[in-house]
Amino acid sequence: MPKLLVIDDEPNIRFSIEQVFGSNDLQVLSAETAEDGLRLVEEESPNVILLDIMLGDRSGLDLFHDLRQVDPKCLVIFITGHGTTDTAIEAMKLGAYDYLVKPLDIGQLRQLLDQAFAISRLMHVPAIVEEGDRPENKPDRLIGSGTAMQAICKQIGRVAPQDVNVLIIGDSGTGKELVARAIYNHSHRSQRHFLAINCAAIPESLLESELFGYERGAFTGADRRRIGKFEQSHGGTLFLDEVGDMAPGTQAKILRLLQEGQFERVGGNESIKTDVRIIAATNQDLEKLIEEGRFRKDLYYRLRGVTINLPPLCERREDIAELSYYFLFRYNRQLGMSVQSISPEALELLEKFDWPGNVRQLQSAIREALIVSVGPTIIPDFLPAELHQESIPESEEDVQTDSLPEVDSQSLTQFITTAISDGEKEVYRRALENFDRLIISQALRQANGNQTRAAEILGLSRVTLRAKLRNMGLSVEKALGSKES
Repeated sequence: MPKLLVIDDEPNIRFSIEQVFGSNDLQVLSAETAEDGLRLVEEESPNVILLDIMLGDRSGLDLFHDLRQVDPKCLVIFITGHGTTDTAIEAMKLGAYDYLVKPLDIGQLRQLLDQAFAISRLMHVPAIVEEGDRPENKPDRLIGSGTAMQAICKQIGRVAPQDVNVLIIGDSGTGKELVARAIYNHSHRSQRHFLAINCAAIPESLLESELFGYERGAFTGADRRRIGKFEQSHGGTLFLDEVGDMAPGTQAKILRLLQEGQFERVGGNESIKTDVRIIAATNQDLEKLIEEGRFRKDLYYRLRGVTINLPPLCERREDIAELSYYFLFRYNRQLGMSVQSISPEALELLEKFDWPGNVRQLQSAIREALIVSVGPTIIPDFLPAELHQESIPESEEDVQTDSLPEVDSQSLTQFITTAISDGEKEVYRRALENFDRLIISQALRQANGNQTRAAEILGLSRVTLRAKLRNMGLSVEKALGSKES
């Protein structure tokens, strides 16, 4: 469970944060003094710290140095009153994550904490699967023992210790961020920040501010100085995802930073030095963009200290079974399910499919199959419709609705009541099966037996509906036949 530590000498601040953010998913610790805060960091290893810059017994800035000695990866967010922001900015230059001005805006704090915990997870969870690891216990790893993935792992092992920039090229969904995190985790910068920014997801007008920060008054709404990602990443690693979507003006500023190791905040004149390792990624052909005048050739060669090409999933089919079981175990745990295996027929479908969405699409397919599955094994009928497209007919006959089982809400309620009172096991699963019988039967009757229309009513794919009919003891073949007299 992630941990948040609040170090503040104001009881109402500590109490409010405990009440708002304390939950089964987040443990909130609090300390009134610097001494207690340092002790809790040593004993509890919190992921994120909210630190008041003016503690009663000691300066928060002094304490910050000690906290960094105990845990260099812990993210510190300063809480500051008016007139003390310059001190907070000095702390951020030394590695603090961000700062907030009192009185605290809960919405702003929640958003900042969500980002900080996400970054903390990225920094603490290794991205390489070591031999003998159980994948279900270790999420977000590079999975695959095939020739192509082993070659990628060897490249990572060679480049990670070298302090050079890396360019990762691959289609969407191939795992570029996982490779970036693996490089970071195995580098000598692994004890400093790893920050990521998606250049395609942020408007051009905001991307430059996110990367370089801005001075107060630089533009409308800039009511305080903002520290950008390059400054926050000093000594660490910055991952620039979808770098091919970056605007020319931003490209020029990044080139200068890579050449000279310094930059200016938006609206500022002060040159700021920073030491950052850049890992860039793109799904575009940068050489083609250079020919079209949309990407700077000099920046391309600066980013391309080493290039790692990630193959699409269809070129590493030998990893599909391993990846499928990895996602099976992962979502079993997340969804509270206990599906144990994937049938040979289902694996054959998975391995034959071309996966235009790559690993991300496979991940989604396994999750969907788990959600609709009944029983301990994933069978072909539970897999998404696109995997069956070649075998699904363009039209189908209607189901004879009088062949459907009669189940009503009263009998379902009676079943649940009786099963619980008799101490039976797996009541939840059996109740869901009966609920399926009830709602599917009603939808088919409403659709006059038309499977396509019933699937639309239920919000299911036609393949999922057919699978559920089979699980109700009605094979499609039997359901399509006329009722015996």
